[in-house]
Amino acid sequence: MSDVPGIGALAALVTRPEASAELFAGALHALRAVVPCDLAAIWRLRDGRLDVVAAVGPLADRAVAGHSLPLDRTPTIRRALERRRPIPLEAHHHDSDEGDPFDGILDLPPGHSCMVVPLFAADRSLGVITLDRATCGVYPDEAVELAGTYGHLVALAMAFADQAARLERYRQALVEQNRLLVEEAGGAHVACRRLEASVDPAMRALVRQARQVAQADLPVLIQGETGTGKEVLAQALHAWSPRADHPFVKLNCSAIPENLVESELFGHVRGAFSGADRARPGRFLTADGGTLLLDEVGDMPLDSQARLLRVLQEGAFEPVGSDRTVTVDVRVIAATHVDLEAAVAAGRFREDLYYRLAVFPLTLPPLRQRASDVAAIARDFLDGPARRGGRGPWELSPAAQAALEA
Repeated sequence: MSDVPGIGALAALVTRPEASAELFAGALHALRAVVPCDLAAIWRLRDGRLDVVAAVGPLADRAVAGHSLPLDRTPTIRRALERRRPIPLEAHHHDSDEGDPFDGILDLPPGHSCMVVPLFAADRSLGVITLDRATCGVYPDEAVELAGTYGHLVALAMAFADQAARLERYRQALVEQNRLLVEEAGGAHVACRRLEASVDPAMRALVRQARQVAQADLPVLIQGETGTGKEVLAQALHAWSPRADHPFVKLNCSAIPENLVESELFGHVRGAFSGADRARPGRFLTADGGTLLLDEVGDMPLDSQARLLRVLQEGAFEPVGSDRTVTVDVRVIAATHVDLEAAVAAGRFREDLYYRLAVFPLTLPPLRQRASDVAAIARDFLDGPARRGGRGPWELSPAAQAALEA
């Protein structure tokens, strides 16, 4: 295969689907170098129509480049796609109702040299390559076989480009879903705004510390009572960090059944356990390059704590049911309302894991200790419906503010 002229252009076509329009033309130039023709065109099949997506040669003009026609008007092309092999047209084809793809577009003599090369992958018909010459004659078998080889490679590239485009659409959809979920949970920008709006001296000092540690990749342990805003602080740490453009993923360790914690963290392969009918990436792989929040980490089972410690030490793990090691780059933030030092003393939490997580501890004071922030937080919640849907605005009466602060 490496001796086939123009194979470099075809190899580039297969490995660079993002530049397919340019490289399709390069592949056709390579094909013209070994199979003489005055026009080489690639047609893509979509919804029963054939559209020219690339054309090269002396006869390639604007009319050819924008040409489109229904598949049912070209029996030769249909037959080539059904048989999955190239068809060189003979003189009688031009005199019958076979139909020339460029009828009305090109003024070619009857009996001119023409070949149709099907493009297919598995059970999918992707389109065709057509080769036309202004001179009469039938393409020899050697040229037909060579064109078929090029057709296989071009079809592979088209299938790869389609798959890459689908994966990119899925990626963009997942990014958008993640953005919407983050916004629904408060959002990183909301988290930063609420923290930076605090007038409480203790909170302002905490925000300064958080901004400093956000720039490093050190694990952070956020401690505080339930409802103090630990997740809000974690989102802000991510937003202030160099990882802000990468995923922010969270896992509530207390909300996952004990037997599924490791699968949620590290993923699993198909058949790893009953009900695992397909492979699934875990939170660590999803958060690769970004930040993983382990909320209520104090409720994590001891067995899972051992595997978590290894990820923190080595940045590697094996999905459940697999012996393949996966390496990730994840910044871990842990949050808990549990006194982890007491849990360590009681044997419910690993001491070595505690010291790995508590490299930089941050403790959030409860709202009752910073009453000066109550009014600002309440107004921010009241402004939310107005920002999202135009409802309101609503005001906080002095009596309501006093009641909240009390």
